Amino acid sequence: MKLLKEFKEFAIKGNMMDMAIGVIIGASFNKVVDVIVKQIMLPPLSLLTDGVNFQNKKIILKEAILSQTGEVLSEEVAIGYGAFGEAILDFLVIGFTIFLVVKFLNRLREKSHDVMDKTVATPKDIELLTKLTDLMEEQNKLLKK
Repeated sequence: MKLLKEFKEFAIKGNMMDMAIGVIIGASFNKVVDVIVKQIMLPPLSLLTDGVNFQNKKIILKEAILSQTGEVLSEEVAIGYGAFGEAILDFLVIGFTIFLVVKFLNRLREKSHDVMDKTVATPKDIELLTKLTDLMEEQNKLLKK
């Protein structure tokens, strides 16, 4: 029962909803990055390399064996390094994008925690801690006299 209660608290606090939204946005973002890499970045790269399609690049370890009628008796065994290169490019695009988003969010967080900056609303907890610090400094000055 304790586990069920903890799960209910977790779900109600919004952590589960935040995580679900993150997974959904992540899946959609993955599709966008996939299109950017395959449809925008790889064609010019292919053009520069004389029309080489990187997705089909592979090292063949064992050729496919065909029968007299053209039926496949044994599948080809190959290492698809072109697909690996595409995955690396996807990773770099996603990693760089996430880096930029986190950098932007950190800048906003720092700005919101600066109590002297009046252009951004300071969170209540930071505001209260600042007032508490000011009161303690004032009290220390009075005690020193």
